[in-house]
Amino acid sequence: MQDRLVEISGLVAVSIENATRAFNESNVSLAESVIADDDKIDAAAAELDELAINILARQQPVARDLRIVVSALRISASLERMGDMSEHIAQLARYRFPDKVVPKSLRPTFAEMGALDVEIAKKLVELLKTEDLKVAEEIRNEDDKVDALHLAVFDKVLGETWKGAAVDTVDATLASRYHERFADHAVSIAKKVQYLATGDWVPSDV
Repeated sequence: MQDRLVEISGLVAVSIENATRAFNESNVSLAESVIADDDKIDAAAAELDELAINILARQQPVARDLRIVVSALRISASLERMGDMSEHIAQLARYRFPDKVVPKSLRPTFAEMGALDVEIAKKLVELLKTEDLKVAEEIRNEDDKVDALHLAVFDKVLGETWKGAAVDTVDATLASRYHERFADHAVSIAKKVQYLATGDWVPSDV
C-alpha cells in the first residue's frame, strides 16, 4: 500500500508541475495533457481503495496495521483531490488561451505560488517513501508561504487600485484558491503520516 501511495503522489507531482507551467506560460497543449491524465490519478486512487477494503474484509488488521490501512484510504482521497486541483488550474489555462489567466501585476505571485506547490508535491513523495517527520514539517512551512501569497492575491483584487475586469477577478480568485487547497491537502496528508509514525493524532485545521 505504501508503494501505491508513492506512485499516486508521483503522478500528482507531475500533474501540478505541468499544470502550473501551463497556467504561467499559457500552454494549451500542456493544459490538455494535465486534464487528460487526471483519469490516471483517479484510477490509481480507486485501485488503492479497493485493495484497502479487501485487506480490511479478508485480514481484519489490528493496531498499527489497521492504522496503515485506514490512513491509506484517507491519504488516497487527499491525493485524488490534489489531482483535481491540478486539473482545475490547467482548465483555467485552457479556457483563457491564448491569453494569460491573470493580469500582469499578479503573474509573479502566481509563479511563486505554483513553484511552492510543486516543491510541496515533491516533498510529499519523499514523505510517503520515508515517513521522515522532518519532511512533514517542511511541508507545513511551505504551506504557510502559500497561505500568505493566497491572502496577498485577495488583498490585490479587493484593493482600490485593482483595475481588472470582473472575469479577471473571478479567475484570480479561483486560481489562488486552487493553489492554496492543493497545499492544504498536502498538509492533511503530512498529519496522517505523522499519525502513522507516532500514533499521535494532530488535530486538522484543513
